[in-house]
Amino acid sequence: MVGQQGAPTLPARMQVRPGHQIHHDSHHSHTAPPMDTEGKISLFKTVPPNIVQSIRAFRVNELQQEAAHLQQHFLYAYCAQAVTKQQVLTSIATAFHFPRHFGKNFDALHDCLTDLTHKAGKQPGFVVVLEQLPNTQKFDKEARETLLDVFRDAADYWAEKKVPFRVFYSFQ
Repeated sequence: MVGQQGAPTLPARMQVRPGHQIHHDSHHSHTAPPMDTEGKISLFKTVPPNIVQSIRAFRVNELQQEAAHLQQHFLYAYCAQAVTKQQVLTSIATAFHFPRHFGKNFDALHDCLTDLTHKAGKQPGFVVVLEQLPNTQKFDKEARETLLDVFRDAADYWAEKKVPFRVFYSFQ
């Protein structure tokens, strides 16, 4: 995407200032609650900077607060209503404010998570939460693994650029 005077622009999701979040049902940014860090060990002390892993013991609000503390982008997609691959990709595209021309396929998702963002300049890092990915006939184990592979590839891409990209997911 190109903005005024030929300067690259990003979807709104990537223009969010560090320490802010995007809600899956809103097109507005909201400040994350302040965090008291005195004497507190980083939530990510044992989490590699570029990883895709189950959310397990982490809570979404704690991940959001840690992203704010680290001045990284917090991206959240709630996918419980999705049943098909198209619906999952639409949920993610809507939540992350991808451009309208987003192709709603895994290649387009990869492009939005890497090239488009990189062209906007230096990035502080990303904390991504994919909550309640479906387990349905139309979005089966293979589709879930392909989706997570796209995020793993994006994590590898950002690792090469020394930018943290942590993804946490849960299944229904």
